[in-house]
Amino acid sequence: MSVNTESIIHNIMERISGIGYVKPEDIPNIDLYMDQVTTFMEAQLAHSKRYKDDKILTKTMINNYAKNNLLPSPEKKRYSKEHLLVLIFIYYFKNMLSFHDIEALFAPITEGHFMDASGLSLQDIYEEVFSMEYEQMKRLKEDLLRKFHASEESFTDQKEDKDYLQLFTFICALGFDVFLKKQAMEMLIDQIREDYPVDHNKKKKS
Repeated sequence: MSVNTESIIHNIMERISGIGYVKPEDIPNIDLYMDQVTTFMEAQLAHSKRYKDDKILTKTMINNYAKNNLLPSPEKKRYSKEHLLVLIFIYYFKNMLSFHDIEALFAPITEGHFMDASGLSLQDIYEEVFSMEYEQMKRLKEDLLRKFHASEESFTDQKEDKDYLQLFTFICALGFDVFLKKQAMEMLIDQIREDYPVDHNKKKKS
């Protein structure tokens, strides 16, 4: 591929290496109002923006999450640390899954562990899930490089548009991987929906 493409791949690898997650100790232990929540999320997740003007989280988004049963309602218009943990999870899933799927995925979490001091807390779950971050990043970078080098072996006899066709092949390989994983996620969520049905009446009473 071209020198420019090699540079892009290098930049992708650097960006992936710089991506972390919001650590629980960085989340305020006091309840926040809506504007404080959006400001916090903007500061913590700015590195994941594609464009500078992209919004991480808006008031409308938060209201929609609550309306669609993804996020428990705030107490007196204030959001707890656990609300922020749920919002972080939603942020990572919202571009991959429908609201309906996210609701099904998180219903057992929010019903059984949200603001529950007697057993496994939402923070415990969050920390356990994100403790796998380093190994996930390592495997992801290895897989990206494998796909990149495999795409370099395609269209080697093509004189015109070879760089574009190899880049297209690389993007298709990444896209097919995402497609298959999304299919797997949806199948697993369908199983969760069957095993742990959402009780909307229970939510309305609480």
